[in-house]
Amino acid sequence: MPRIQILDDTLASQVAAGEVVERPSSVVKELVENSIDAGAKHVTVDIQRGGTALIRVTDDACGMSREDALLSLERHATSKLSSSEQLATIMTLGFRGEAVPSIASVARFRMTTREKGTVAGTEIQVDGGTLRDVRDAGVPEGTCIEVKQIFFNVPARRKFLRAETTEFAHVEHQVRLHALATPEVRFTLSKDGRTVFDLPAATDWRVRIASLAGREAAGQLIEVHRRQGPGLAVRGYLLPSEFARKGKRQQYIFLNGRPIEDPAISRALRDGYRGSIGEGAHPAAWLWLEMEPSLVDVNVHPAKKEVRFHRPFDVRNLIAEAVEKSLAGDVPEIQPTPDPEPKLAEPIEHVSSDTTPVRLPVKNNPTPVPSLPPERPSFPHQAEKQQELTAPSGKKVIEQPDFRIIGPLHDKYVVLEGEEGVVLLDPIAARERIVYEDLLASTGGEGIDTQGLLVPELLELDAVDSDIVLRHAEHFIEAGMQVDSFGGSTIQVSSLPAFLKVSDIRGFLLELVDELHETVGTRRGKAMAFEAFAAGVARRVGRREPCRIDHADTLLASMFACDLPYCTPDGRPTLIHISLNELDRKFGK
Repeated sequence: MPRIQILDDTLASQVAAGEVVERPSSVVKELVENSIDAGAKHVTVDIQRGGTALIRVTDDACGMSREDALLSLERHATSKLSSSEQLATIMTLGFRGEAVPSIASVARFRMTTREKGTVAGTEIQVDGGTLRDVRDAGVPEGTCIEVKQIFFNVPARRKFLRAETTEFAHVEHQVRLHALATPEVRFTLSKDGRTVFDLPAATDWRVRIASLAGREAAGQLIEVHRRQGPGLAVRGYLLPSEFARKGKRQQYIFLNGRPIEDPAISRALRDGYRGSIGEGAHPAAWLWLEMEPSLVDVNVHPAKKEVRFHRPFDVRNLIAEAVEKSLAGDVPEIQPTPDPEPKLAEPIEHVSSDTTPVRLPVKNNPTPVPSLPPERPSFPHQAEKQQELTAPSGKKVIEQPDFRIIGPLHDKYVVLEGEEGVVLLDPIAARERIVYEDLLASTGGEGIDTQGLLVPELLELDAVDSDIVLRHAEHFIEAGMQVDSFGGSTIQVSSLPAFLKVSDIRGFLLELVDELHETVGTRRGKAMAFEAFAAGVARRVGRREPCRIDHADTLLASMFACDLPYCTPDGRPTLIHISLNELDRKFGK
């Protein structure tokens, strides 16, 4: 008997499902794409228990006959390709013919569908890849697919699903992507019987952006007027540099109506902002690209998230130029496309914006490179003189060395004169240490002093970010920040710690959300101890510490009241000592 055997159809579909179906949001993506390709004008997505109990996608598209409905459950069966030559001119979202049979192989699957103009429809039931029932049914025109108990027959993969709120956040993000890609289609999303959003069809992208990103962001949009290159064109909207955040979650890129992720486009966006955003931050953007299908390969990723451009430098240069000119307020003149140029696919017409973009100020805010933390305080003679003092509260403190303040250094450091040389104080690092220990001290006593906000701050977040904040709400409360759900993915912040003196509350909170987002999925994020959260809060507060000489005495006193005044929570030094002996050696004395 040969060792190599051909897999049976059910097992082959389950293996293929590993590439297509990672979690409930993957199912939603594939089914919504099929609905859009079929010409749907209204797509409804119903979710129960984060998609683990039920996913239902209903559309009013063309529907299928009984024969086509049965064929759609066969592997590699599709209506979107008939020859290999068509692979070079793909304009549909789905085309592999793997999604429906792969989904049906790992769930309890039910499909009802009826072609336009026919009397009876078809109902098909499949359990774990096994066909159970096919019959006529009285159903509306279009297609409705129900997916229940996903991975019920693959427990090894079901155990990797996250909490219901997390899985639903990914589903909501996926539906938002398609809603932005096709504003002419109405989208309705409901969770456990409650409507999350119902987005009517629109002809202006700004209407859809405002519905999903919030009115505040929509009021700041800068239009990227249509610009063309060889075989491609780009247009869309940007937000000013102050809306830039860590991570690329605010970047929505669509190629020929397909949501994509591409690092070259992200780099082009940063190049277009020309240094007006800080290191590690990424601008917010909504860009729609139109490209000759022969110039891009959309078949390089099983889930079709990534694409491969045949001329990536042309794409990068066009986007960078379009972004830079739009930020500068330049509006391109509309030039007729000459006949020899390749014709692009006909775009959907949208109402142009009459708003004139404003030139953005260029901010120069370089991040200082931290030195390696010393193993012990770099003040040898002073360290011998320091004695541990006991404060009235019983806390041991380190006696503050005798420093004389000389002045600021480039508005970044404070120069001090010590008994044995020169000392540089980093106010940002010092504030980090102070805030961190204040937060930790508050958990063991009466709690931290808070200040209520006269007008609560509302943060319109991405669904994934909102879920992260609410799951860690107890850490926010321990740090003096009251956070609550305000409906949808909006978070209300009604109080802040009393020591927090920041003018841009919204910016501070968004940075903290980014800090949380980076820890989720890591070893630190799984436990998310309050110490790690406090270190993140301290880091964000420290960044806003000004370099003021009149404030240096108070800052030093507070820092030396800490248990570990010489370093930040992550080990960076707060003070650096340069001895007279070292200076003498450098000057050859």
